[in-house]
Parts: sequence; structure tokens; C-alpha cells
Amino acid sequence: MEQLPTPPGERPAGTTHASPGAAYTATATVSEQGIVTGWSEEARRLLGYVPSEVVGLPAADLLADRHGEHGGSGEHGGSGATGTSARPVAPERERWSGTVPLRHRDGRRLDTGLLAHRRTADGGTAEWFLVSAVAGAPDASWNGPLGEWAFDRSPCVLAVFDEDLRLVRANAGMHRVLALTEAEMRGLRLSEIAPDPVSEETERGMRRVLETGEPQSVDGFVRPPGAGAASGWATTLAPVPGPDGRVRAVYLTAHDRATGDTAPRKPLPPTLAGARIAPTPDSARTAQELADAAVPRLADFALVDLLEPSPRGEAPSRSPGTGALTVSRSAVRSVLGGSHESRFAVGETTLYPALSPPVECLAAGRGAVYGTADPAVARWVAQDPGAGWIGEYGTHSMMLVPLRDGGVTVGLAVFSRHQQREPFDPEDLRLAEELTARAATSIHRARGTAREHTSTMTLQRSLLPHTMPVQSALEIASRYLPAGGEAGVGGDWFDVIPLSGARVALVVGDVVGHGMRATATMGRLRTAVRTLADVDLPPDELLTHLDDLIIHLSADEAGQESSGGIGTTCLYVVYDPVTRRCTAARAGHPPPAVVSPEGSAYLLDVPAGPPLGLGGLPFETIEVELPEGSLLALYTDGLLQARDHDVDEALDSMLAALVRPASTLDTVCDRVLTALLTHRPDDDVALLVARTRALHTDKVAVWDLPSDPSFVAQARRSATDQLTVWGLDEAAFVTELVVSELVTNAIRYGEAPVQLRLIHEGTTLICEVSDASGTAPHMRRARIFDEGGRGLLLVAQLTQRWGTRHTLFGKTIWAEQSLAGI
Repeated sequence: MEQLPTPPGERPAGTTHASPGAAYTATATVSEQGIVTGWSEEARRLLGYVPSEVVGLPAADLLADRHGEHGGSGEHGGSGATGTSARPVAPERERWSGTVPLRHRDGRRLDTGLLAHRRTADGGTAEWFLVSAVAGAPDASWNGPLGEWAFDRSPCVLAVFDEDLRLVRANAGMHRVLALTEAEMRGLRLSEIAPDPVSEETERGMRRVLETGEPQSVDGFVRPPGAGAASGWATTLAPVPGPDGRVRAVYLTAHDRATGDTAPRKPLPPTLAGARIAPTPDSARTAQELADAAVPRLADFALVDLLEPSPRGEAPSRSPGTGALTVSRSAVRSVLGGSHESRFAVGETTLYPALSPPVECLAAGRGAVYGTADPAVARWVAQDPGAGWIGEYGTHSMMLVPLRDGGVTVGLAVFSRHQQREPFDPEDLRLAEELTARAATSIHRARGTAREHTSTMTLQRSLLPHTMPVQSALEIASRYLPAGGEAGVGGDWFDVIPLSGARVALVVGDVVGHGMRATATMGRLRTAVRTLADVDLPPDELLTHLDDLIIHLSADEAGQESSGGIGTTCLYVVYDPVTRRCTAARAGHPPPAVVSPEGSAYLLDVPAGPPLGLGGLPFETIEVELPEGSLLALYTDGLLQARDHDVDEALDSMLAALVRPASTLDTVCDRVLTALLTHRPDDDVALLVARTRALHTDKVAVWDLPSDPSFVAQARRSATDQLTVWGLDEAAFVTELVVSELVTNAIRYGEAPVQLRLIHEGTTLICEVSDASGTAPHMRRARIFDEGGRGLLLVAQLTQRWGTRHTLFGKTIWAEQSLAGI
């Protein structure tokens, strides 16, 4: 199949030079800050970079000319796209198209046509969705009579899509409706030209046409960003057979069922187009902006009622029925001012009677014009005391317009005239539908964001620690603050993990992004950290394994526009109260702060490893001794990213707050947050503060043992004598069995030197036996006549838990007994 000829002097924007083959679309997402957050497999085909090489990095790094002297030419009054060009796109722009010089992984330059859409990502943050169509092998049939025949017979707004659902021709009506030239659209799919639920439904219809050869119809028509829904329009999809009778393409035609007008509707007049209805998470504010925009430009009075969302936060029904309906009165505006507006209880609920005009309009999903003498209006006024205002102030004409977005009804707007003498006409209704569509889109998205925020918060709360584990090594307090504004909940987390030998691990991490995906990734990583910590890996090895895990997650999600956790940062700290040694490693995370008992504060000089998911780079540890009573503070970067000071000032403020004496660690946490946060944070904030404790020599006993089986009895006696000193004679029986088994195994199967250590930690007694062998024992099921093989099974049955900890010089087998009740 051939592509239709390009008009002279035009090269399809959104296409690049490619070797012959199937056409494809390269896609990527870029944050408002210019950071690549998503990278498709097709983007890898186009530029050669795998996701792990670009996600998390500035998009500007992909420019052929990094300094922007040839930074791309925009075709719609802008220059630059989403951080990939020399000059940024204006904040109010919702779309950009143009040609950008990009650098292939092999170093060559590709002049690439891009179409960029500003959209709302998971979590409510704004991002740019970039598409670039890469042409396949040309198909000569589109130069022949088939293409000319299609457009000679075009009855209305028309586009032709090939078998891969990519645009090959569009008539002038299509250009006007979408405000794009053919060069900008050619080679892209409809969902890439105008991302919209209607375009996705239309593409499904196109596939059915190709599969069945039967025409299909779609209720609605695609619109450019910010234009609202095309109420009353219908889209028809029909097959275009080739000479052999096989369906070779799909017609797309659209027309207005209400007026029969096949030409695109005129845009809103300047007085209404300039009305402020800004996207906001506050639905009531959007409703009020709609009412303010309509009065007095379009009506003398406006009332906006919103359907109540489900108590559980689900989306409202797509089309309410004709029964009585409860709505929330959300906004009112009158040219008469407060005297008229005050009679309407904004914020309260009201009930529309069954089969009343408001209910009928909501059920039908389309607006209507009424005169106050209309019998339906008279019945409504008679049934509904709240509609008594209709007969007052000389009201003579009304419009009722549902607020609909993507087929979902979110409310109803009522407009009336009593000062303007002309009644509402069909053109007024059209303008009202355009205006309400803008408000409906904002309200629907705000409610969706609120539902997602609630679900994400619920998931995150279930994943973060609810209570701190019982342990004696550290006194701990924590705080977690989710991001405010439109950013949504992120993937910050913290954890406190008891380890063997009375040690404790502290973890703080930060997953890139916000929303449900970031929270789910956080949950997977927190589980992985706990699993790796349970096998007592050193901090640097633990981060290496975590790095490998994220690389695997990213590979699994390569077909999706997700980073899979690439760029996640993590700080892992292990404190030993016996030696008072602190071991730490970090992956792209801020270092911990330390305050000595004397009051000096500093940042611990932990080697700065790379963020997780990059692979092939080492992590290093630092080991320091912390005096008893030292303060450790672990935090995420959201704590330091305040709007009114830089990072250095934030660090100084944090250290100053940590140094101030406080009776509890909860007070310390509150002081830090108060000193650094003057408003709801733009990013999640996790703060973990710990004060070190020590297990002194009177709680720890150590014996070096010869590698001789005859000394097992001596080891048992030494252990029981120490229990007598500690007043734990009732634990002697179990302790003798554990010591006997572990020491015997170390002497028989391990290597010298052998060491026995008992630790009395609160209500726990820990028995450890170390030797120089790296071979770990394991339980097995002994047969009836076996003389051995039951020792570790007894240890496991008589103690709370046991395990193996590998060290630089061998291994340690440990077992913990509960002293509760002794």
C-alpha cells in the first residue's frame, strides 16, 4: 500500500527517515521539569537508547545540539517541546508540533518531527506525551485512483486511515476541527493526534471495519485539547476496498446530527473564550468559574448543580435515570448580585423531581432550551418549591445543559434570562455546551484525581510501618507527609528492621514519580529490602541486589511507558549496640545527619552511589563508631526542597533543629518539619530519627573456644554460670541444648577459631557461635535409626528464631530465646 503524495514543499512532521519496513510510532513522556519519565520500545527503535539509559535524565540531553543553536522549529507559534528544545513551550499551551534535531545513540543526527500533548499523568501532575511517526515502506496504491476517488466522493468531514490505522489523507474539515495541518497529522494514529476517550473508541471501530468489512458508528467526535466534547456529533466509519475487494483503508466521516451542519463549529466568541475556567482539583471552584463566565456574557443568571460522587469514591454513572435525583448546589451567579444569590444555599443538596426538565436533560445527555410558559417547566415549578425562582424577576427563557466529559455526566448548569430581552436560541445552546464541556472536563479529572489520591493513600498507608518493632538498640520516631497540591502521593518510604545480634537496620527510600504506580513500586522495593535484610546482607551488597531487581522490573515493563523504579534512591544503615558501630551505604540518596551527645552536628560522609536501576556501578559502605546517645536522622529530599530556600540553607536549618535539646524524639521530628516546611510540601517527606543505645559489657559475654569436642561441656558450664549471674536460671535448660548443638556443629564442621557469645537484650537472650567456615548448616529430616541430624531441628523448636549471618571472616549461627515470664 502506498502513502498518499505529500503536497509540494511539505515533509510530514512527525516522521523521520527510516529503513523500509512497517510503520511505527515512537512515544515518550517528559515531566514539566524536562525529565524523561517514560520511554517506549518504539522510541528505542528510533534513537537506539534503552529505557534505563534515558529515563530520569534531562530530555535536553537527547538534542543533537545540546546548547540549542538549532533547537527545533515549531509550526504553531511555539518553539521547543517539553524541555527538548532551546526555548520552552508557553505554560498555557496544550499542544506543540515541530521538527527537533535529536541525537541517535550511535552519534548521528535525526531531524525528527514531534507532536507533543500536555496531559495529566498518574497522580495529577502535568506531563508531556510525545509521539513521532516513523514511516514504513511506501505503498504505491495511494498515488492512484483510490485516493482521488475517496476525496472526490467526500460528503463531509473526512479522513482516510490505512490498515495500520495511520492517517494518510484528511480533508479541510478535519484540519479545521483539530487545528492541525495534514503534514502534522499524517502517519499518526487518531489516538496520537488527539488523545481522548472518543478517539480510542473510534480506533476500536476502525479495527472492526478492517476485520468485518462492515461500517461502524461512534457517538461523538474527536476534539483538540481544551475544546471540550463535540456534543451532538456522530462519526461513521466505512471500509475502502481495493481492486481485489480486500479492505485497504477506512473512511472516517463526521457530522452534526442536531443541525446537519458538516462544517466544524465556530469557536467560542472572544467574550466567552477568554473566560477563566482553569483546571483545578476543587470542583466547587470550577463550578463557580463556570457560573461567573456565563453571567453576564451569556445569561443573566446561572446555577450549577453537581451530581454527588459515590460514598466509596467511584465514578458517577454515565447517564442518570429519570427518577428523582439529588444534586449538590455548587455555584450561583446573578446580574442582580447578592440579593438574588443569597436565596440559594450553595453547598447544600437539593432534589430534582422525577421526569422534571433537569432530570430529563441529564438522562438524555444533551442540553435543551425552555420558555417559562412551557408546560414541562410549569409542572417542575409546581412540584419543586426550590424552583420558585423561575417565576420571579421576569425570567422568560432558560437553558439546561448537562456537564459531560467522555460520556460521563458530572452535573447540570441552568442558565436564564430576565434582563436580556432575546430568548435563548440554538447558537446560545451551542455556546453553553462548549462552555460547560470545559468545566466538565476539569471537574471529571479532579474527581478522578481525588479517587486515585484516596486509593493511593490507602495503599501507601498499608505499606508503611504502622508501629515500630520492639528492639533495644535505638529509640525511634518518624514522620511521613504526602505531597500537597496536584503532585499526588509519591513513592517515599522508610522502615525499621530488627536484625540478628540485637542489631537494627534503618531504611529510607524515594521512588521516582507520583501516584499509584510509584506507590506500588515502593511496596515491591520495601518488601525486597526486608527480604534481603533478613539474610543479613551487608549494606553495599543489599543495594547491589536491589539495583539488579529494579533493572529486571524495568525490563519487564519495557513495553509500557514506565520507568519500573529506575532512578529510585535509597539509604541503608545498620547499627550494632554491642560494638556501637554504624555501617551505611546509599544509592543516590542524601546522607544521614548525625548529632553527637556533645551537640555537634554533621552529615555522615557516606560514599555517594548511583541511583538504583542504572546497573554496573558499585556501592560502597562507611563504618563509624557512634557514642551512646548519638542522634541519627534519615530523610528524603522532599524535606530539603522548600520553595523559599535552597538546599544548603535547608540543611543548615535541619541541623540546627536537630541540635536543639528536646525531651522526646517526637519533639525533634516536629521541630525539623516546622523549621523546614512553611507550607504543604511539593514532594513527599519521610523523616526517621533515632537515638543510639548501647549494650554494655555486663549484658554481653564472650568465650573463645578451642576447636576440640571436649570443650563443648566447658562451653555449656560457662553459659549456665553466666545465666546465673544474670538471674536467668530458668532459661538454663534450653540454653544448654542450644549452646551444645551450635558449638558442636562449629567444632565438627567449621574451622577455627570458634567463639561463643551470649547477649542479654531486654526480654531476649541471644546465643551466637562463630567460626571461620563459610558453609551454612541447614535442617534436615533425620531417619529413625540416624544417630544425628536432629540438633538444628531442636534449636528451631525451642527458640523464637534462628539463622546464619555471613561475615568477612566466616559465619555466625545465632538463635534467640524469649525471656517473657522468666
